[in-house]
Amino acid sequence: MSQDKAGKEEKEALEKYLLQFLNLEKRFPLLPGINNSEAMAGLLGLEIEDLTKFRDLYRNNAKEAAKELLEEEEVEGWVESLPFEEGDKIVALGDSMTDDLQGWFNIFSNLLESARPDMSFKFINSGVSYNTTSEALRRLHQDVLSHEPEWVMISLGTFDAIRLDFAPGRTLIPLSETWENLTTIADAIAEVTDNPIIWIAPPPVIPGLLDEMEYFDFDIDERDLFSIREIIAGKTGYIVDPVGHRMGKPAEAWYYLSDGINPSLSGHTNTVRELLKSLATAEVKKSSGFRGSENSNSSE
Repeated sequence: MSQDKAGKEEKEALEKYLLQFLNLEKRFPLLPGINNSEAMAGLLGLEIEDLTKFRDLYRNNAKEAAKELLEEEEVEGWVESLPFEEGDKIVALGDSMTDDLQGWFNIFSNLLESARPDMSFKFINSGVSYNTTSEALRRLHQDVLSHEPEWVMISLGTFDAIRLDFAPGRTLIPLSETWENLTTIADAIAEVTDNPIIWIAPPPVIPGLLDEMEYFDFDIDERDLFSIREIIAGKTGYIVDPVGHRMGKPAEAWYYLSDGINPSLSGHTNTVRELLKSLATAEVKKSSGFRGSENSNSSE
């Protein structure tokens, strides 16, 4: 194997953790060759066959997870009560948990397409790995508003809460700035759609697993995530898992990858289950601003 190719250990790291988040075409859309699979494989030190195989694996995982969810009796009932209409464009704005090739949004889109074959939807995954709310706000126009979506789902906040090892006295994004960013995002989205935003609150992290990741120079404190969940819980729209219990109470390592931050396939499946439940069973209050004069906030 040539020196510019990934070795066995590197390839295992790519397959088991990194590759599902390395969707570089989102970060560098104007880079020459970014849509050339052979060039992308070379950049990652892989053969094009390996890159295709790994990415197909993650995408198939999402499809299988959607299929299994649809076999659950409760899920089948929830799908019938979803608020989406024919031709709706659904955009997800988020970080790694959204960008993940086997993540919640890809599971959700596969599920909705399978469950409602009589309807056509357009799904746009605008998640970019490790994004803070500030980074998401900066790209909001290009990645969300320009699409003029009917629905926007937002899953942000986890990476605002990181505390760098050399500056543990503050979070990367101050809580007041997180509030301002999310408020600005919500106000901008209200200009392109009358439908309520679907907010997905960040789950907890597993500190012991995070500590073992040698490439990470930060910690995430549950108290900081709790404060961000409080901000999201106060927003208008559908609020999915505002208390952060979808990964267990306390959170179980089974639902996470080795970093203790990003969900495993099972964790993402839990998020989709909670999303469907919230959309189908949330208490509804009247508001003249939304389609059908409804503004929904989910209960716990």
